[in-house]
Amino acid sequence: MVQTRILPAAENAHQYPLLIKQLLLSGPRYSPDQEIVYANRSKYTYTDLVERIHRLANALADAGVKPGDTVAVMDWDTPRYLECFFAIPMMGAVLHTINVRLSPEQIVYTMNHAEDDVVLVHDDFLPILDAVRDDIKTVKTYIQLSDNKTAKSTQLNTAGEYEALLASAGAAFDFPDFDENSVATTFYTSGTTGNPKGVFFSHRQLVLHTLAMTGSLAAYDEMPLLRSSSVYMPVTPMFHVHAWGVPYAATMMGIKQVYPGRYEPELLVDLIKEHKVSFSHCVPTIMQMLMGTESIKTADLSNWHVLIGGSALTKGLCDAGAKLGIRMYTGYGMSETCPLLSATHLKPEDLELPLPQQTAKRVKTGIAIPMVELDIMDPAGNMVAHDGKAQGEVVARAPWLTQSYFKEPAKGEELWEGGWLHTGDVASIEPDHTLIIKDRIKDVIKTGGEWLSSLDLENLISQHPAVEGAAVVGIADEKWGERPCALVTLKPGERATKEDIQAHLQHYVDNGEINKWAIPARIDFVDDIPKTSVGKINKKLIRDQLQ
Repeated sequence: MVQTRILPAAENAHQYPLLIKQLLLSGPRYSPDQEIVYANRSKYTYTDLVERIHRLANALADAGVKPGDTVAVMDWDTPRYLECFFAIPMMGAVLHTINVRLSPEQIVYTMNHAEDDVVLVHDDFLPILDAVRDDIKTVKTYIQLSDNKTAKSTQLNTAGEYEALLASAGAAFDFPDFDENSVATTFYTSGTTGNPKGVFFSHRQLVLHTLAMTGSLAAYDEMPLLRSSSVYMPVTPMFHVHAWGVPYAATMMGIKQVYPGRYEPELLVDLIKEHKVSFSHCVPTIMQMLMGTESIKTADLSNWHVLIGGSALTKGLCDAGAKLGIRMYTGYGMSETCPLLSATHLKPEDLELPLPQQTAKRVKTGIAIPMVELDIMDPAGNMVAHDGKAQGEVVARAPWLTQSYFKEPAKGEELWEGGWLHTGDVASIEPDHTLIIKDRIKDVIKTGGEWLSSLDLENLISQHPAVEGAAVVGIADEKWGERPCALVTLKPGERATKEDIQAHLQHYVDNGEINKWAIPARIDFVDDIPKTSVGKINKKLIRDQLQ
């Protein structure tokens, strides 16, 4: 242990804990009258937000919630969810954001595994819980979330309806100080094999992630994603990694927030137009869906900045967005990393180029954000050169990474082997520190002794003018071990054949970008590509279906 100099503090000096309640201090000071909007239903101010958070804490306490309890939420993207992001952990309880897109069996598994005490559930999800109520072991009471004046009937033991409970609750709650390492949130990965794994994050981790996010997405002129004048609307579910942590940052900054409720493509575009939304985060599949709407054709999107994550941002999608004026950026992270690790970092000279010519930089995985260490490790555990050529697994260190998996210490040790968090992604790092993800380790196609990147092939296929989306996987082959197979969706009204796609890829063979054996012999045109519950391409399911 290094011996350093530590001076004594004054007897009454306050040891200030990093708690989520501190993130709520500045927004209402800066912008007390700024709006928080719920789709086309309602709106209120930051002053109202603070009061509602206090009322919610009192309502939960009246329902029996104590520090250390776990309170789960099943809702769409609403201001209610934002209130839960603050009130529940600020009480000293743990917020469990339930993935409502899991199967009923997996939802029950996560509720029992997390040992939920109270569940706040939207009327739309009551049928799910009613059907499995006898299998839910630890929940003592439920609170209904309703968008109409009359809550739906249910067989669950409810403490009442959310708005009615807030109306009758006290308007002031004394949120205590406690250890900043206390668990604030938990949720479950949407793994494609086995049961979901529980990750968890402390108050300290979430505060530091919020500060680093604002320091990277707000501070640089080349990345004007979050500004005091921004209008923020999430287009990834709030149950997924705290909506990437942005609601905490947006609330701390006091900017206008728009919550769309249940995702309806035309409504999302209408909200972007009506409220002049300037920043969203999104997965590629949802972005493709939005770009296929009629409403988007008449929208001015020149001020819409979108952070794309979850799956790789392809050149085809980025180019299509640029034609509409959308400025897309790549964000990289995972459930275990809270999530943000790196993001597109443009230079002033990049921004001088016309938007379509910026694509090559925008689709790269980006540069590590402040306070993040990223490196590349070979199978022997050695770090490889940052020369843009050497490849290995991305490993990470940062002050907000989950420290283990809940109740699964062995898997936690595997995640943190050698003192680095192992992402499972294959990548290289260029001399200018830019990370380039090549593939998931489990998705690399091993053919004839060579490794092919499924992401690279998807990226090239996406640049065919008729292609809307693509997924490439390796399927077993007696001669080569594996061969690439592609699923392709086409843009509405467009036509293409297998031979068209192969001829398109042949151009990249001719210029030396890929080898000839990278061209898939099998290309299936489909109406939709299988997705996971959070909108990522489900390559395990695709491989199972194609074998």
